[in-house]
Amino acid sequence: MKKIRTQDQGKNIIAARLAQLRNQCGYSQRELADKLQLADFNVDKNLITRIETNSRYVSDFEIKAFSEFFGVSYSYLLDGIPTDEDLEKYPDLFGKMG
Repeated sequence: MKKIRTQDQGKNIIAARLAQLRNQCGYSQRELADKLQLADFNVDKNLITRIETNSRYVSDFEIKAFSEFFGVSYSYLLDGIPTDEDLEKYPDLFGKMG
């Protein structure tokens, strides 16, 4: 039976996009965790580190939390396809990607 993994054997597909969003907003991993906790999401720095280093699976609840916090679509987090709203909110991020 195949394990569900990325091409590079990572455990999630949002690692790079989460790191890009975090960096675009100027947050360290600890600062992001603190801000998420203040927004009532149960996230700590180690969780963010493990997601960004692809050593941890991501739950649907966590994807929802990141989507709500950053104000981006699920399609961007999961597939790397920004919506028009994503493009409006983060023009610098998507300009660099294109």
